[in-house]
Amino acid sequence: MGPVAIVPAAGKGERFGGDKLIATIQGNTILDLTLASLLDGGVGRIIVVIEPAAHLAPVRRLADERVQTVVNEDPSRGMFSSIQTGLGIAGGDPVLIIPGDMPFVRPETVAAVTRACLRERAIVVPTYDGTRGHPIAFRREVHKAVLNAPVTSTLKEALALSGAARIELPVDDEGVLRDVD
Repeated sequence: MGPVAIVPAAGKGERFGGDKLIATIQGNTILDLTLASLLDGGVGRIIVVIEPAAHLAPVRRLADERVQTVVNEDPSRGMFSSIQTGLGIAGGDPVLIIPGDMPFVRPETVAAVTRACLRERAIVVPTYDGTRGHPIAFRREVHKAVLNAPVTSTLKEALALSGAARIELPVDDEGVLRDVD
């Protein structure tokens, strides 16, 4: 199985003022734009992790056969619990992680991160102007370490515990740093 992305989308959007994933930019929902970037960047399957009472009907790309939703039954545990929920059914190699509120990442960046992860057999973190961003990619060998990490961990901590090499990939895409908050 090829590249798969996990899109944590179970947050309440409190900093934004609520319902940020269905807010629109030029007629497209924020989540649609994030999903389009992944699909156009060569990701073959996307797992969107939502809260139990999610209201995402306006998100057209959720109807795409390559996109699947899964419910994080307790999103109050934080974003890492959503990542673990998605990874539990992900399969695929490599896995890319990008929050649902990052609609400005270019498809070329998604493809470059995926290629670098496959080529280097390492965790890949894109950087713009020296600052780390998303999507983060890692190989199948790292799945177990992330799944077995305490839910109170962060992705950064779980990846560090995996022992896998990590590289930073400079990109000319400030979208890797921009969420909608």
